[in-house]
Amino acid sequence: MYELFTKLSSWMIPAIIVFIPLYAAMRRRIPVYETFVEGAKDGFGTAIAIIPPLVGMMVAISMFRASGAMDLMLSAVKPAFDWMGIPSEVVPLGILRPLTGAGSLAFTADLIQTYGPDSMIGRIASTIQGSTDTTLYVLTVYFGAIAVRRTRYALKVGLFSDIVGFFAAIAICLYIFR
Repeated sequence: MYELFTKLSSWMIPAIIVFIPLYAAMRRRIPVYETFVEGAKDGFGTAIAIIPPLVGMMVAISMFRASGAMDLMLSAVKPAFDWMGIPSEVVPLGILRPLTGAGSLAFTADLIQTYGPDSMIGRIASTIQGSTDTTLYVLTVYFGAIAVRRTRYALKVGLFSDIVGFFAAIAICLYIFR
């Protein structure tokens, strides 16, 4: 089963990158390059519009980590994860991932460097990184760019999806690689 997933994953992204422009050009008759250039021009305005919410989110994340609130939260949930047989080394990643993409990527890289890419912890961390999203970043940047103010339900659904992705990544890795 491992070999199947390895072969499939090595071909999936190149296939998607080739399929989408070909489908757009041949089947839908969309001028792919011209559409891309037009979208890139619109991206500059969007980039300027998202800077204020992005700065606010980065300050809030820095305050959360520097205040010790993240360490306090980790110490509260770590015994439960140890009891369930989930490697406690990946617990901070589950907390960091919805908050910050760069921080969670750095933490994942540190886990992989410490334990190795083929270790259970390295595989779980990589799978979590790919199966969850930076929910607060998405809400801040994308909703801020289009001036959405009521994000209550999107926040609940996004965080619930992150929790499901976190536990599903662990369960799948433990099933496939054990």
